[in-house]
Amino acid sequence: MEVQVRILGIDPGLRLCGYACLEVDGNTENLIEAGVIRIRADLPLETRLNQIAEDIQTILERFKPQIVAVEELYSHYAHPRTAILMGHARGVILQKTAAAGVQVKSFSATRIKKSLTGNGRASKEQVQRTIQTLLALPQVPEPPDVADAIAAALCCATTMTHIVDTHTGQSAY
Repeated sequence: MEVQVRILGIDPGLRLCGYACLEVDGNTENLIEAGVIRIRADLPLETRLNQIAEDIQTILERFKPQIVAVEELYSHYAHPRTAILMGHARGVILQKTAAAGVQVKSFSATRIKKSLTGNGRASKEQVQRTIQTLLALPQVPEPPDVADAIAAALCCATTMTHIVDTHTGQSAY
């Protein structure tokens, strides 16, 4: 008997933070909801981080996932400040997820793209079209932050073998 598992994919960001909730039952993935947390760029960093924390907590409480799939940060040597700032957002997300007792799986962008398209260097458009096809969506997921969150959740679904509820210790899959 297959066990239904709920996966929340998150694409961390300080202006747009994508999220997507998938239900996985065997080899079937159903998109429950996908969207973005919009954060005003003119707010102080600590205010933006607090908004992300509050919104992620609300999303976790609403969807009650067994696992959260988060895209790892990529740092280009020319833009180290961006990676540091994004690390703050990712840290808030990981803290709220841990506080909720939900298991976290992190995946590099390359691994996510390869799991969906077979090409770790696929374009955003290729990933969006693949998601549209896999989930039979009427249009490609927009904005790209939403597509990235869906992609993280789908990658997790294809790689998971065993999920344990960290509060109860019970196996979910």
